[in-house]
Parts: sequence; structure tokens; C-alpha cells
Amino acid sequence: MTAPLYNAEILRLTTAIPHDQRLTDPMASVERRSPICGSRVTVDVNLGADGRVSEVGMLIRACALGQASAALLSAHVVGRNASELAKARDELSAWLAGDRTDAPEWPGLAVFAPAVPYSARHPSIRLAFEAAAQAAEDAAAGRSS
Repeated sequence: MTAPLYNAEILRLTTAIPHDQRLTDPMASVERRSPICGSRVTVDVNLGADGRVSEVGMLIRACALGQASAALLSAHVVGRNASELAKARDELSAWLAGDRTDAPEWPGLAVFAPAVPYSARHPSIRLAFEAAAQAAEDAAAGRSS
């Protein structure tokens, strides 16, 4: 028997998204949208002198899977640098695509195991990680997107 796609943990995550307000003057801001379902996530970041995320703000207009993914990203993004965020994004993409069997190292992403067979759901799960990785890269390069 397979686990339900929208399980209790995913629904719980949608009610507790940290950093769910936009930053007023971010170093970089990136929006990603899923053309399949219309989910949209905007991530603002500020980096500290060490190149690590010091502040994050988000605007999430997404389905439950996109909201849950944004909650997991948001809960653990502060203190990460652009390369760590790119690695998390790439691991998540590879796992969802079936290119790896184990869940990404990012805390909590295993909750999406029931969604792996549903490729139409993958874009909304990836949105926050794609936006955060790009925003951190842009901020580190001095590009205010």
C-alpha cells in the first residue's frame, strides 16, 4: 500500500512556514512559478559578510506540496551558502526524477517520498529550493535580481 500524497506532516508544514514575510531591502530576490499548477514562490535573501544567508523572506502562493517544501527550506536556510543551496536543489531534483534512491540530506525532505511517482507535482516541490539557490547565487555575485 502506498502512503497518501497529502499526509498529515505535509499538511502540518503548510501551517507553520517560517520567514513568510518579504524582506524590505533584499540583496537578491527570485520568483519561481510552476507552469503546471500555477504555484509561485518568491524568495528574498540577505547574505552576511561570510557569504551565508543571514536573512530570508518569502511569499508563497502554492499548493500544499509547494507550501510544505517552502516551510522545510525556510526552517533551515539561514546559515547556508549558495553552494549548499545549489546542492540541496540538485539533490531534490535528482531524487524526484528517480536519479537517486535516497532522500536529499536537507532535513525533512523525505516527507515527499509519496510524491516521487507523481512527476506533475515535482515542480511545485522544487520551487522554493530553486528560488533560494538562485537568490543566494545572485546575492553572492552582487546581482540584485
